[in-house]
Amino acid sequence: MQIGFVGVGLMGGPLARNLIRAGYSVLVFDLSKEAVDRALAAGDTGKAAGQLRELRDCDVVFTSLPLPQHVRDTMSGASGLYASMKQGSAHVELSTIDPRTAEALAEEASARGIGYLQCTLGKTPAHAEKAEEPMFIGGDEKLADSLADIFKAIGQPCHVGTVAASCAVKLVSNMVGMTNLAVLAEGMRVGEKAGLDRKLLLELLADTGARSFQMDVRGPWIAADDFNARFGLDLALKDVRLGCEMARAWNLDLRATEAALEYFGQASAAGHGKEDCNAVYKVIGRQTARANGAPGKHT
Repeated sequence: MQIGFVGVGLMGGPLARNLIRAGYSVLVFDLSKEAVDRALAAGDTGKAAGQLRELRDCDVVFTSLPLPQHVRDTMSGASGLYASMKQGSAHVELSTIDPRTAEALAEEASARGIGYLQCTLGKTPAHAEKAEEPMFIGGDEKLADSLADIFKAIGQPCHVGTVAASCAVKLVSNMVGMTNLAVLAEGMRVGEKAGLDRKLLLELLADTGARSFQMDVRGPWIAADDFNARFGLDLALKDVRLGCEMARAWNLDLRATEAALEYFGQASAAGHGKEDCNAVYKVIGRQTARANGAPGKHT
């Protein structure tokens, strides 16, 4: 079986390396030569594609790209891979994209005799490197079963139902996580006003209902003024925006998440987009953010 892999950056790179380590023949394409070289260093069964169209004869093509538009540009339309991929092949989409985009891709792939699975990812690049990445798979269950060995080489697969469900799991995860982070930052600002040391406040909150994953992981970074990027703020903004757009399309009014989206938009506009998402703390509680014309909830 010939596997193609488009996008071998922070998330795609570890997954491609896992496939190569498992002995699969993997044809890798990325605009970054450095990223391709890192992927190919995993073993002898990986090769670099000089052009995207070289992946057209692959049995399975994985995509792991930053934005929905990047996935559409790569796969859809007259210049996309769907136009030249063989019937009976499959596209496994790993990116964080919205349900409408995923459903449109699935429909176009099906019209060309190509299988489509949405497979969003649940944790970090570090988990992906160790093949411990939760994989939320949506689409044709028979197709997913036929690729079960490949998925197990990458991470921990779980079929969640529809393509839309797969997208929603990841977006809901990031919506909740980033809204929790914004609320945590608000609480830490209140604690500061009360004269509490940030590190002490976190210790006191650890045995209360305020405790969360974000408090355990990013709370200490905020307390130490550590805003080095692990999950970039602009990526968090993108995911929360996609989640809010998904909810609006389904006529859901998510006021807390919309407020978090506004915070992340302000932080990005203030120049913190390349820092960790915990840099949202820098704009929370500062009345000048809105006065300076930072973007609102529809960023």
